[in-house]
Amino acid sequence: MARALLITNPAAARTQPRAVDTIMRVFRGAGWTAEVLATGGPGDARRLAEYGVKDGVDVVAVFGGDGTTMQAAAALVGTDVALGVIPGGTGNLLAGNLRLPASPERAARALLAGKPRPFDLGRMERPGGPQYFAVACGAGYDARVMAGTLSEHKRRWGMAAYVATTLRLITDIRSTTHLITIDGVEYDAEAAMVLVANCGEVIPPLIRLRAGIRPDDGLLDVVVMRANSFGQSVRAVWALLRDAPTAEGQETFVGYAQGREIRVETDPVQPVQLDGEPGGETPFAVSVVPGAIRILVP
Repeated sequence: MARALLITNPAAARTQPRAVDTIMRVFRGAGWTAEVLATGGPGDARRLAEYGVKDGVDVVAVFGGDGTTMQAAAALVGTDVALGVIPGGTGNLLAGNLRLPASPERAARALLAGKPRPFDLGRMERPGGPQYFAVACGAGYDARVMAGTLSEHKRRWGMAAYVATTLRLITDIRSTTHLITIDGVEYDAEAAMVLVANCGEVIPPLIRLRAGIRPDDGLLDVVVMRANSFGQSVRAVWALLRDAPTAEGQETFVGYAQGREIRVETDPVQPVQLDGEPGGETPFAVSVVPGAIRILVP
């Protein structure tokens, strides 16, 4: 019989009390001993997950968005406590990459049948301490879109809110100077966006970065996109979606690399995001933590 702690974020887009009751009913109906605790402010998810670890639970399940999920995951790094993901936010990027059902009830049932699987995390060193990401972090255009999308719009329109912000800002897209260091080797790049990816899909299942990006290979994938106009941004996104080799003589808008330790410096300073959450500004340094946590996967 498993013991579980369910952490909920009442401020997330789809975490209504009725859905929480349904999840608890599913857990208890399967014989799980479950406790539910709600976050009330920044940092609560990590503190609640730490409580669950000390209390000896087998599973910390999170019903919220990617930000809440990653706060809890940070407390599970290096432990045997499994993370259960129940999508309740706007983007739900991790749940999408794991192919978890959007329905809270179905997602809870999927966790019951799931098996814990080792999962890499990216670790970003910040002034306030390390932060972790499961899907991707990045600097530039994507971070501007995340920061420019209002919370009330996300609650009202879901992913469509990000699409609207993307279209609103796309005419201002410009490449800037980047110095990217990958495992000690420096590269100069003119880029509008630099992504450091742990998973292959940034908007599951619509936008896949490229085949072969996996969260269990001990590597992070660097995706560099160059664009200086609306037309170039469309061509860059098309190149990203096609994931096809650039023909000889054809202009290149997207580049790829892999590594274990990545540092990104920019001129001028650019905003940073981690799994869709604000992450300060450049420069930033990230490293992969192989098998950092165990996630229940259907």
